[in-house]
Amino acid sequence: MEYFPKVEDIKKAALTIRQVSEVTPLATSIRLSKQYGANILLKREDLQRVRSYKIRGAFNKIHSLSLEERKHGVVCASAGNHAQGVAFACKHLKIEATIYMPAVTPKQKVEQTKMFGEEWVTVVLEGDTFDDSFNAAMTYCIEGKKTFIHPFDDPKVIEGQGTVGLELLEQADEPIDYIFVAIGGGGLASGLSAVFKSLSPKTKIIGVEPFGAPSMKTSMENNRNTELSDIDKFIDGAAVKKVGDLTFAICRKNLHDIITVHEGKVCQAILDLYNRDAIVVEPAGALSISALDSYKEEIKGKNVVCIVSGSNNDITRTAEIKERALLYGKLKHYFIVRFPQRPGALKQFVAEILGPTDDITHFEYSKKSSKENAPAVVGIELKNPEDLQPLMDRMKANNFFGDYINDKPDLFQYLV
Repeated sequence: MEYFPKVEDIKKAALTIRQVSEVTPLATSIRLSKQYGANILLKREDLQRVRSYKIRGAFNKIHSLSLEERKHGVVCASAGNHAQGVAFACKHLKIEATIYMPAVTPKQKVEQTKMFGEEWVTVVLEGDTFDDSFNAAMTYCIEGKKTFIHPFDDPKVIEGQGTVGLELLEQADEPIDYIFVAIGGGGLASGLSAVFKSLSPKTKIIGVEPFGAPSMKTSMENNRNTELSDIDKFIDGAAVKKVGDLTFAICRKNLHDIITVHEGKVCQAILDLYNRDAIVVEPAGALSISALDSYKEEIKGKNVVCIVSGSNNDITRTAEIKERALLYGKLKHYFIVRFPQRPGALKQFVAEILGPTDDITHFEYSKKSSKENAPAVVGIELKNPEDLQPLMDRMKANNFFGDYINDKPDLFQYLV
């Protein structure tokens, strides 16, 4: 089915969702504006009631159901944010919902979903990815004759997400030159781009995907909606194997460009937002800001909006976020170090091999009495990426070097 959102339908959605959705701020980022020589504005969807824009599409869809459909209840599949939007909407409208989430969904998102839905919601953890949960949810939905609330590939959901675009046009003091928007399944990018295609066609919409889950970009390149065989699930709010058929058709027509950003770069953006701006975002929420480097020349002197799509981040992930950022920034390095089995070997390594600002952050060692040298897995954090080669040269000159494992992913995932 061919479908392209109409502005009049998105305006109707805006009226529908007013009872549950906040008009989120459009705030200037002084730090980013100075860094890029542009007027960088953040659309703070992380400040929504459910801490993401997903409440918009979920409520618009569920509100449109008939009395008979409401009586039978609804089903959805979600990596977290759509689930919370559905839960909030169902409690508000007093409709029963069964929500399927991947088993790897951060605990914080699962607990928030239960909190928003209370007795109206049952959460089922199923599979390792959104797609696993989606398949299980569809089976249950058909068997129970319930209505499926799709997280992105549904006209009413797309129209609900498109209300972000209407707000932007009302809030912006000057014409917007660029908008950077995260893409998971493509619902937000579809609704948003439809508004600007009609009301501000000169605005360039840049879709941003995780490097490890480029489902929309791959589909664009193949000229057909393509399912990926494997994805990196770290940016859980934007990691899907296949985008929607409706959203693919809309984005292919409306987007100016689509780019990918490495997960490590996204992690650094999360840390910068927290440490320098006191803004807490989830990985998907930082995607749009992480993409600015890719357009740093084009956006100079321009009015640029980044959609901060959500803030449902689990604090227990902080260590992993920092680790990924350091690895991406070439400041964290792992080695197999061959320690001579003699007293003082470790002391020599610390005193003579490490640089004055190098820090050991990981150390695993087992003494092997029958061998001259015993291996240890050592993680070292540097102050500057340029310190790596001198460190490796000192290790080799003193016969400590065994192997460098950052660039050996198959080995790295088992040792670290």
